[in-house]
Amino acid sequence: MVFSSLVFLFIFLPITLLLYFLAPRKIRNIILLVVSLVFYAWGEPIYILLMIFSSIVDYTHGMLIEKYREQDKKAKLVVLSSVIINLSLLGFFKYADFMILNINNIFGTTLSELNLPLPIGISFYTFQTMSYTIDVYRRQAPVQKNPIALATYVTLFPQLIAGPIVRYQTIADQINNRKETIDKFAIGLERFILGLGKKVLLANNIGLLWSQIQNTGFDDLTILTAWLGIIAFGFQIYFDFSGYSDMAIGLGKMFGFDFLENFNYPYISTSITEFWRRWHISLGSWFRDYVYIPIGGNRVSKLKVYRNLFVVWFLTGLWHGASWNFVLWGLYFGLIIAVEKAFLLKFINRLWKPIRHVYALLLILIGWVLFSFDNLIDGIEYLKIMFGLGGVPIMNNQFVYYLYTNLILIIILIILSTPIIKKKYEMQVKGHVNSKLQTIVVPSILFLILFISTAYLVDSTYNPFLYFRF
Repeated sequence: MVFSSLVFLFIFLPITLLLYFLAPRKIRNIILLVVSLVFYAWGEPIYILLMIFSSIVDYTHGMLIEKYREQDKKAKLVVLSSVIINLSLLGFFKYADFMILNINNIFGTTLSELNLPLPIGISFYTFQTMSYTIDVYRRQAPVQKNPIALATYVTLFPQLIAGPIVRYQTIADQINNRKETIDKFAIGLERFILGLGKKVLLANNIGLLWSQIQNTGFDDLTILTAWLGIIAFGFQIYFDFSGYSDMAIGLGKMFGFDFLENFNYPYISTSITEFWRRWHISLGSWFRDYVYIPIGGNRVSKLKVYRNLFVVWFLTGLWHGASWNFVLWGLYFGLIIAVEKAFLLKFINRLWKPIRHVYALLLILIGWVLFSFDNLIDGIEYLKIMFGLGGVPIMNNQFVYYLYTNLILIIILIILSTPIIKKKYEMQVKGHVNSKLQTIVVPSILFLILFISTAYLVDSTYNPFLYFRF
């Protein structure tokens, strides 16, 4: 992973950018398509065929929807066919072994698992391809008559691996009519470097702390060590995933695309409802527009509203992984949001803001325990330690050591989890286009982040991308 990151950063990306901007505008989509397929083949050459198949399927279905535009029943059948094919691919590669394992457990059978490697990014690009046919059917986006252009959308490498989920309607016009400018390229490069710094300097370093605590035997954990560990995981998954999203958004701008934001400082939330408006925004909006609203949303009876919420949150959990801990994690947040919607939010909003903030963070951290342990028994045991059940000591020398060696990093993570620096920067540069801050300080900081990130990649063997497995 470390070697691949360096190759991408210093060989693949510069060559791609050079080829892209030297090529005539008419063939830039072809360049993007080819390099995206090469990028994907780098890790999984066989599964290129799967991605090409998805592109062909959805291109064909989009054309059929256009053909039967005035025959709604036929058009609906085409959309249904697209959804079934896409979900079947996702279900087969991601959930087949999960279903086999559960069938064996329930019925005592001995069916063999398939042990298929999970195609990287399949959860993301499957949702994207489904959004295309649905958007075309709803007349929210034009049909794409150029198969190269649609394949470019499906395989677009900047956000192919771990999102954000880019819906077709968002970039339908940009596929053929985007404009690449020096200013947009500069903004994209800055965003990419900041995302790289988030991932390599912040997520990886705090992830090491979580890895150490997670691998500590339960008998050796204390209450405060357990809390410190899950706080570390919370920071790791945020800076890992938001860092990747920043890199994807930055790369998109460098190639002329404008992807929507995927995170909006979720840890400043004062309720779980607010948290999920700020966390993984592209996934939340996808489920809202393609699942929640179509099955009735808020336009039905109260009982059905709560049913709709639980359907969405069951699917949200299951989308993250073929394991019951993810399902439980999704239903956990679904239950909290349902209770907040029913009455709790009105009560919470009357409380002092710091209390509301603590309430949200506490429930978020409990949720991260369910998320981080594939084995539910281990997750429950970890929660018991966090809450001091079973005579667990409060702290020991190991906790003091972990806190002492990571305190500065944790303070930095806390600050960067809020919009404080962003607001200060915007206030400083507002009205001062040629200020030293913009012309000297910021470029120097960006170069330093790139340099140190590269040094870490060269020197470190710990460089996980948490959302690759989804």
